[in-house]
Amino acid sequence: MSELRFDNRVAVITGAGRGLGRAYALLLASKGAKVVVNDPGVSLQGEGVDIGPAQEVVNEIRAAGGEAVACTDTVATPDGGQAIVQTALDHYRRIDILIHNAGNVRRAPLKDMSYEDFDAVLDVHLRGAFHVLRPAFPLMCKAGYGRIVLTSSVSGIYGNAQVVNYATSKTGMIGLCNVAALEGAAEGVKCNIIAPGAVTRMAEGLDISAYPPMGPELVAPMVAWLAHERCSVTGEIMAAIAGRLAKMYIAETPGVYQPSWSVEQVDERMGAIRETGTPWVFAVVPTGQSDHIRRSFEMARKGAGP
Repeated sequence: MSELRFDNRVAVITGAGRGLGRAYALLLASKGAKVVVNDPGVSLQGEGVDIGPAQEVVNEIRAAGGEAVACTDTVATPDGGQAIVQTALDHYRRIDILIHNAGNVRRAPLKDMSYEDFDAVLDVHLRGAFHVLRPAFPLMCKAGYGRIVLTSSVSGIYGNAQVVNYATSKTGMIGLCNVAALEGAAEGVKCNIIAPGAVTRMAEGLDISAYPPMGPELVAPMVAWLAHERCSVTGEIMAAIAGRLAKMYIAETPGVYQPSWSVEQVDERMGAIRETGTPWVFAVVPTGQSDHIRRSFEMARKGAGP
């Protein structure tokens, strides 16, 4: 098995001063990548600024013989996103890899969630992804190469109580990834999602006494593969939790065709509509949306007869 390295590749990693981002930065740097370690050093709620976390990771990378530079600009604004990407250009004159990992948490029940807390989390997670992707994407397309890894969560895909802001951001990340995957496919740019499970400071306040080992180092290899030139997929969601790696995907039941429906008929046939025995699964790239429409139209034509 040959080693997968990142020599001459430049990676921008947001939220890389601690936890998962730190593990990604250290792994890619150990395999030859030049890394922009982005982290403003804020609190878990997204407050304050401290260069310490980003610089400490840079120091670790340099001490091990690697190349890295710290960046404390925030992903929460368009100017901050541009500055983060510009850091890569200023120091290394290119960007090959973008890993958006930055995050914050502000918990509250849906009926109590403030608009301020809702926006503060979307600004970092979902809008933050766009703020760094928007300036990086055209550069990658022009270069004919790019690897983008965005971060979703089972809290978004399956939902979780008291984090509607976080869950909304993480579900929205899927749409952003799909569009980047579609638009980048012809230009050598691949975009995928990691849905990680790891014990980091985001687990503060949770009872983790029954958790198996699930440190960031168990997630980092999957992220590194998604960021590597060997990555053979795009528009996909990969889960990594406690040593388990898996693909997550959206499926449809075949459903039921009728030329017309009443509310009562929907009620009567709901069991068949929801039957999951032979699901339809469509890949985002190259033609997932059109495949969904085509298969649906085929069913309608067959049901309508000659």
